[in-house]
Order: sequence, then C-alpha cells, then structure tokens
Amino acid sequence: MLHRQTFLRLAAAALLLAPALSIAAPAAGEPVWFGVSGPLTGQNAQYGAQWKAGFDLALDDINANGGIHGRPLAYTFEDSQSDPRQAVGLAQKFVNDKRIKIELGDFSSPASMAASPIYQRAGLVQLGFTNSHPDFTKGGDFIWSPSISQADAQPLLADLAVKTLGFKRVAVLYLNTDWGRTSRDVFVKAAEARGAQVAITEGYQPDEKDFRSTLVRVRDANPDGVVLISYYPDGALIASQVRNVGLRQPIAASGSVYSPKFIELGGAAVNGIYTNTSFFPDEPRAEVQDFVKRFRAKYGKEPDAFNAYAYDAVVYAAAALRHAGPDGDRKAVRDAFYKVKDIPSVVFGKANFDANTRRVIGVKSVDLVVKDGKWALGDGKPAVVSAR
Repeated sequence: MLHRQTFLRLAAAALLLAPALSIAAPAAGEPVWFGVSGPLTGQNAQYGAQWKAGFDLALDDINANGGIHGRPLAYTFEDSQSDPRQAVGLAQKFVNDKRIKIELGDFSSPASMAASPIYQRAGLVQLGFTNSHPDFTKGGDFIWSPSISQADAQPLLADLAVKTLGFKRVAVLYLNTDWGRTSRDVFVKAAEARGAQVAITEGYQPDEKDFRSTLVRVRDANPDGVVLISYYPDGALIASQVRNVGLRQPIAASGSVYSPKFIELGGAAVNGIYTNTSFFPDEPRAEVQDFVKRFRAKYGKEPDAFNAYAYDAVVYAAAALRHAGPDGDRKAVRDAFYKVKDIPSVVFGKANFDANTRRVIGVKSVDLVVKDGKWALGDGKPAVVSAR
C-alpha cells in the first residue's frame, strides 16, 4: 500500500509539470536522439553544466512516462565553447548523423547564427533556446527559438531602469559582441523613448578582466545609474571593481546575469544590483514550484533560469517529436512546430510559437534584486553602492 501511495504521489507530480504526458510504461528500445551544441569548456562552460542539469531532469520525466512513442529520448552534447567556428563544425557533424532528429543550441547567438545556414540547408531544426538576437530566427523555417528576443527583453530592462528605479542619466556597459551591441542599441532606444538620457556607452571584450579605465570614463560621465549588458561572470567582475573608482550609483543588469553564480562570484559587491528575468524559483505558480521541488531533490540545490530554459527546451523538442509520429523524419519535426499548441512549460505555463517569427509567444518578466547575498523580488528602491 505504501508503494502504491508513493507511486501515485510521483505520478501526480509528473502530471502537474507535464500535463500532456500520460502515465505510461518507462521507455525502452533504441533511443530517439537530439544533438546539443554548447559550451562545456571555456569561459561559458558553467552555462553548459546548467543546461545539462535541466536536460537530464527533463529526460527523467519524459522517459519515465513512455518517452517518444515508447522509445527513450537521449542526447549527445558536443562542446563548441560557444565559438562560432566550432559551432559550424558541430552543425556539419549533426546534419550528417541521421540519428539526430533535432538540434538544441548554441549558447550565444553569434555561435548559433554562424551554424544556422548549415541546419537550414540540411533541413534539421535548430532550436536556439537561449538565442535572443532579433535576427536569429530569420535564418529560415528550420530555425526556431523559445527565447525572448532582445527586441522585447531590452525594453523591459529599460522599464526597470527608467520607470521603476528612476534613472534619468544612464551609463551603459555592454559586452562587445554581436549580442551585446544589438542589446545596447535596443536598450538605448528604449531608454530614450522613456525619457532618459544616455550619458555614455562603453563596450568591453569577452576576455577582459581589468575594467578600471572603462569605469573611470563612466564615473566622469556623471550618470545617476549604470546598466550592465553582461553575462554573470563578467557582470560580477565589473561589480567587484566599481567601488575602486568611486562609482556609487545604483546598477541594473540584463537578465543574463541572473544566476546563483553571479552572487557566488561577486559576493558583497553585487548586493543591491537589479535585474529582471522570466524565471524565478520563488514564483508561486504550480509549474515553477513543482520544477523547483524536483530539481532540489535531484541536485540538492536551487535551480536558476538556465536550468529552467534547458528543461523546457527538451519538453518542446519532445512535443514536436511526438507530433511528428513514430516514423517522422526531420521535415515532420519542423512541421510539428507549426502545429503543437499549449506545450507544458516551466517558464510560460503553456508555450505556443508564432508561425511567422518562429519564436515563443508572450513576454514574462519578474524584477529581482540581490539582497543580503540572495536574489529577492525587487522592491523598486535603487541601492547606492556603499564605499569600502
């Protein structure tokens, strides 16, 4: 009796997170494969590790409930270091591997967009689930993304900086990549449309470590707030050097810094920094809380946004593979993305794709702040960086 009760509780939890799955016998036989191109080594390796945790939890759920038409779903993860040249080589490898039914990745939009022509010509769906560059899905009808475009995300950051935090004269530090420059341009336009003046924009290189000369120029521009368009490793490093040059202005950062690692790397220096994100583990929605509970049980720690994005990406891929049918080819998987509706999603509740843009429909945003060494819901009160 105890075993039956335990089974029923687990079954209920699985159904809450993925209501489209019916309770079925565990998957068996030859796997259905998807490929992953992403960073397992190099400066973005932590993102690859976060992806893998989300992928593996999703596979636990999917394969325990019948997999893809009774077959287990599995993946091969190839290390691109998020380098466009390596992403191109991996794309060629995946399109030549007839087992691969769909590809997920790469991490950065430049790496993914370099590989997109290969996936498009070969007719293999590339699901760029962290690719927010507005032009990413313009690569063709095999190029899809559940990531919110920077065209939508940066105006939300502008809302946070200008409307919520009251920045009137803004300094922008941005990662000098195609993603960073595009994000900067959208943010600047959105901030100015909301009545703010952009005092200075300063780019920095991905491998840069010493930001003091850049921060001096920012300080001398006399902004009343600073905006970081960064990933969490470089964002945390910038925050640790801000006080050294006498900058005490409040800081808002793009949602790409949202991770426990940002706090781990930045320590006290990141206290008071604001961001916004589409996933926060304290959100009370049932999908979020069930995912958090299951993630903690498997890994013993709190999930972050990239864990959730990866989990959802596998669920989206599985939905398309199921819809394509047991004998569906790569084209059938592409066609399925035009037809699947209300896919269970941790981030969106139910996810749907726009047939024209091939992006997920809907924008979600939660304002957060680092408070006492933890992420917390934002209170709208900008913090002044305290002196040493």
